[in-house]
Amino acid sequence: MKPSRPLLSPRPSSRPAAPVRTQTGGANPPVAAQDRTLLLLNKPYMVLCQFTDEGGRETLKDYVKEPGIYAAGRLDRDSEGLLLLTNDGKLQAQLTQPGEKTPKTYWVQVEGMVSDEALAALRAGVELNDGMTLPAEARIMAEPEVWPRNPPIRARQAIPTCWLEIKIVEGRNRQVRRMTAHIGHPTLRLIRYAIGAWTLDGLAPGQSRALTPGEMPSPAPRPRAPRAAPTRMAASTPARGQPPARATDKASTGASSKGSGRASARRPARKA
Repeated sequence: MKPSRPLLSPRPSSRPAAPVRTQTGGANPPVAAQDRTLLLLNKPYMVLCQFTDEGGRETLKDYVKEPGIYAAGRLDRDSEGLLLLTNDGKLQAQLTQPGEKTPKTYWVQVEGMVSDEALAALRAGVELNDGMTLPAEARIMAEPEVWPRNPPIRARQAIPTCWLEIKIVEGRNRQVRRMTAHIGHPTLRLIRYAIGAWTLDGLAPGQSRALTPGEMPSPAPRPRAPRAAPTRMAASTPARGQPPARATDKASTGASSKGSGRASARRPARKA
């Protein structure tokens, strides 16, 4: 019998562990620090990570009622788990910028039993069609006690499954699924358990909670403008072929004048 609320912790393992969207299409306006909101949502399976859909499919609007709040990052429709939502455009950028390298932890049920060599490939980085992935943290984990998926995964009696915990800092399209497919183990179920230090603990599918002021992340510091290097007055350089200018002062000029005057006084006057 499954528990009424998710127990988001794995059973002890017997094996060693090896763009911002608004309803008007613009960006979120700046929000005062005391008015910032950040929600943790456990996004259910087959829910679109957006607030509108012309096809009538389930979206975030069916689970999030707070006005003026939007997803910080994305999660595929066929993936489940933690999604962050905020009303602050600056916070949204802080949480999603690639340079921040925020780790994201996934619990992944894959087809087949994963070998140590396959785990080593994930840890080293694998070559996908859009380039090499950064090294990931990957280990085999015990089956977590989570909510049942509806509909359940495709199960084959002749092919076993296992669970992996994979931690990455990138956010490419369907990256984890492509990584497990690359090592020969297609993903059957994918749950994002954590983003940074925030986790799904205590959240059933469709439930959300707002972070308290003490849990809110600090604003990103503003980058300092580089200081201008001090400039030195360059000494004037004479043109090529010209002698350097001689320094003169009043004393030398005066002495010269007096000398010429005495010379003139000694010279006898010419007769007319």
